[in-house]
Amino acid sequence: MPLDLTPSQALGLWHAVTLQQVHEDGRDLTLRQLAILLEIYLVPPPHTVRGLAAKLGVTKPVITRALDTMGEQGLVTRMRDDRDRRNVIIKRTVDGALYLERLGDLIIARGRAQNP
Repeated sequence: MPLDLTPSQALGLWHAVTLQQVHEDGRDLTLRQLAILLEIYLVPPPHTVRGLAAKLGVTKPVITRALDTMGEQGLVTRMRDDRDRRNVIIKRTVDGALYLERLGDLIIARGRAQNP
């Protein structure tokens, strides 16, 4: 993945991507929600509230609030772990996968436009 960007160019790319996301997608995810979504989709499962809280260095209620919003948006689902009912397993959804695929495509397109 060769990429030669100055810090200013990298920030410009991130700025362009986030602006386009705000204009085109009504979900308006927080940085924490995006980090959770990327963790769920890029790191092999299983994913639990406890595990996500540890990974992000926040409490379980913080993760639960983020997942509440993301669940309402159809990006993730939750279910109790049948082996240990204390655990909540976070699962991917088709809508969540499509959201991240579009985001990845947008980053590629903006990166190419910025660095022809």
